[in-house]
Amino acid sequence: MRTVAVIGAGLIGQGWAIVFARRGWNVRLYDVQTQGLGQARELIVQQLAELQRYGLLDDVQAAADRVSIAESLQAALSGADYVQENSPERLEIKRAVFAELDQYAEPHAVIGSSTSSLPASEYTESLAGRHRCLVVHPVNPPYLIPLVELCGAPWTSPQTIETARQIMQELGQKPITVRHEIEGFVLNRLQGALLHEAFRLAAAGVASAEDIDTTIKDGLGLRWSFMGPFETIDLNAPAGLADYCARYGGLYQSIGATQSQSVPWDEALVGSLEQQRREQLPASQLQERRFWRDDQLMKLMRHKNQTGDEHGQS
Repeated sequence: MRTVAVIGAGLIGQGWAIVFARRGWNVRLYDVQTQGLGQARELIVQQLAELQRYGLLDDVQAAADRVSIAESLQAALSGADYVQENSPERLEIKRAVFAELDQYAEPHAVIGSSTSSLPASEYTESLAGRHRCLVVHPVNPPYLIPLVELCGAPWTSPQTIETARQIMQELGQKPITVRHEIEGFVLNRLQGALLHEAFRLAAAGVASAEDIDTTIKDGLGLRWSFMGPFETIDLNAPAGLADYCARYGGLYQSIGATQSQSVPWDEALVGSLEQQRREQLPASQLQERRFWRDDQLMKLMRHKNQTGDEHGQS
């Protein structure tokens, strides 16, 4: 039975603890804010129970028993085969945390960061064990959305990336490799492109926030839960991707020429969108809606687990 040290017990850290515990790993949970660790573990157990309710976990008690609270960073790292860091998105914090992780982690342990914006080269360059450090960026919540982005620094060893990939696959996650460092990695760049166009359409008065959301959730998003953009267009023309590009390439080039400038997310635009969202969902109901979101994701995950992927694509 292998052990993971989960450093940082916020929402992402809790999510990682669930990912590892449900697959048989011992989880040592640590946070510098030690007073919140008990509550974090309670929330982990609560979500494990929800997974079992949806048939996504067999034995909630066994999984919960594998999650323990470490009294110190050194105690969390001692004997751990893998380390997942989840500290705040501030460079000075990452540098300080990774210096300690590299000093106290077992020599064979890979050290992954959940950062969504900071490349590993910015906080690992001076470390003796920099070759074993990389970004292992999940999607929230990682126990319901399996994508994980692996992105090494220029000095991260190929073996480190391969080990991280194998671990993620064993956990049931879907790792992709970002071949070189780039701001936002892959997921946030794709999400950002869609968000920029959504803001642009809203700012121009083309459609309401509700109608733009409907276009995704009842349109593009239905296909995207099972296939990516390239497979989508490959299936949307009689002879495949090249045929689609020949048919519609001119249209998308024309559209792309109008998308070169980002619309500022200024106070007036954000205020208008905020008002529209609060009319649809009062702020007092945000937490309830988040639970609803997770319920829907569990149902979708159960369906995808049952149907599988005929072509073995990840």
